Amino acid sequence: MSLNARRALLKFLAASPVLAGLKASHVFADERALASAAEALDVFDLEAAAKRLVPPAHWGYLQSGVDGETTLRANQAAFSRYQLRARRFVDVSRVDLATQVLGTRLASPVMFCPIGSLRALHPEGEIAVARAAREKSALLMVSTGASFPIEDITAARGAPVWFQLYTTNRFEATKKLVKRAESAGCPVVLVTVDTPAGRNTVTALRMRRQDTRNCSACHTVDERGNPRLNLAAKPMFAGIDTKGLAYTLPSMTWDFIKRLKDITTMKVVIKGIEAREDAALAVEHGADGILVSNHGGRALESGRGTLESLPDVVAGAAGRIPVMMDGGVRRGTDVYKALALGASAVGIGRPYAWGLAAFGQAGAERVLEILNLELRLAMVGCGARSIAEVLPTTLIDTGARYTS
Repeated sequence: MSLNARRALLKFLAASPVLAGLKASHVFADERALASAAEALDVFDLEAAAKRLVPPAHWGYLQSGVDGETTLRANQAAFSRYQLRARRFVDVSRVDLATQVLGTRLASPVMFCPIGSLRALHPEGEIAVARAAREKSALLMVSTGASFPIEDITAARGAPVWFQLYTTNRFEATKKLVKRAESAGCPVVLVTVDTPAGRNTVTALRMRRQDTRNCSACHTVDERGNPRLNLAAKPMFAGIDTKGLAYTLPSMTWDFIKRLKDITTMKVVIKGIEAREDAALAVEHGADGILVSNHGGRALESGRGTLESLPDVVAGAAGRIPVMMDGGVRRGTDVYKALALGASAVGIGRPYAWGLAAFGQAGAERVLEILNLELRLAMVGCGARSIAEVLPTTLIDTGARYTS
């Protein structure tokens, strides 16, 4: 191809709405091997670094959505629907990212959402993430499927963590999980409700077939080849009879929230609400908060990003309980947009997992540094000096999102 032809192609691509909808740094992520976490300029640099190190099955577990991954892509693409309205002549010499959710003070609204089995990505797993959260005064949510005991994770954090609960199919086992989290000092339990009957993670399955390692210590394999966790190997299930025990409860109804509140003093947040009607019912049934989530695009293949569900859920909650969200957050501007649409705090998953896989604690810390820097700059540009000043009037809804 001639030089002129290449220039013409680049000019065409630069004008393409498809390319415009992509995260530019995702397209041009640094392909060099990073010498340290500090060299990462955005979270996509850490994604590239992590991919080099993580075995195929574990990478598939982390990156997979469900079915054709339409929802996985929609989570990210949804942020392109909104533009920021820049404001000028505002004194932004001091910008404060601090906030508070359900009695927990946060240095930033960016939270570490729960991911199970983090030791699959780095030997120190959740312990390294807890130390990163301690250094950055960030909120850490710990999965039922964590690789380390919740007591050890809490000690590494140096402050209470929130506990994410998989309901299991036996309430007595669920009660033991809840009581242990409460004894460990957790002030909040997040009930995951978006995968009541499992999921179809096609990419994870395909990449598992590329991996010849024996993983029976962590999980067994069903008739389709899908990995099923060996719950007995998970520290949270120590002392619990795991024979016939499953993570999910297909028969769960709203009555579960009452039963849960009857056995714990922890505040109850429902993780996985995506509709206005369910938000209103969550308030009616005593929930203390909502986390809008579709499990990182690995629950229902709805094709709807969580950011698109957020305004609907906020309307249903009507200011009576806080609404948080996760899903597809890759930039500080993404965090800003979620806050402007009513989120009290914004969770990340894969980005900090990439940082962990690449550089351990330092990588997880770097992700927070990057996102908080980008968020601060977005606030400066929009004239918002505090989280309370991040308002919906600073957004323009274009009504359309770009997909790659």
